Amino acid sequence: MKHPRWILPLLLGLLATPAAADEVRVAVAANFTAPLEKIAAEFARDTGHRLIVSSGSSGKLYAQIRNGAPFEAFLSADEETPARLEHEGLAVSGTRFTYAIGKLVLWSPRPGYVDSRGEVLKSGDFKHLAVANPKLAPYGRAAQELMEKKGLWQSVQPRLVMGENITQTYQFAATGNAELGLVALSQIRKAGGEPQGSFWVVPQSLYSPIRQDAALLANGKGRTAAGQFLKYLKSAKATAIIQRFGYDLP
Repeated sequence: MKHPRWILPLLLGLLATPAAADEVRVAVAANFTAPLEKIAAEFARDTGHRLIVSSGSSGKLYAQIRNGAPFEAFLSADEETPARLEHEGLAVSGTRFTYAIGKLVLWSPRPGYVDSRGEVLKSGDFKHLAVANPKLAPYGRAAQELMEKKGLWQSVQPRLVMGENITQTYQFAATGNAELGLVALSQIRKAGGEPQGSFWVVPQSLYSPIRQDAALLANGKGRTAAGQFLKYLKSAKATAIIQRFGYDLP
């Protein structure tokens, strides 16, 4: 039996048609919001899938996930929180991996204010130092570790301005509500370019490594687009963006 001539082109066209575009609900630590915006644009261009992003401190996002927030993927600012979710059955076992290693910086929007060794922390006449809440944000814990190793944590308490997450912490310094801020390097490299103001990249020997882990959440299990996004996070395009914003790769 002969088929009409249009059957073969139609079948080939169907085979070539990409899967229907989908949405992926992603919870991301505040420090990684800017790089994720760039990655999301590339991901949408390459796959047709769109990311719906919610950002905040890792601690706050953890609480939201536990309370039933419909996130399908989680990009934390630490490795402990995704591991805890996996242990609690809220993240899919075997999907967790380190997507970036963060760097802490002491920063001021004022050129020449922060010296190349961070001695301004000891000798400066600053009135306020912005840090993220160590109980909620891994970058806040790193800031506390740094100050403790320098023997300054107790003496600086009256001058601390504490942000709920690293984005709020950065804003305190950027708007002048604090002369100094201990923030993420990625934040002062706005579009992956050279930072403005003055800064000291804190040696990683002065705080525990900020290994930022991602995981597929229970809501994302069986969701093709969510799995594709986490795979894309390891792609050459994504890792180039991650490095451009000042992160190390695992």
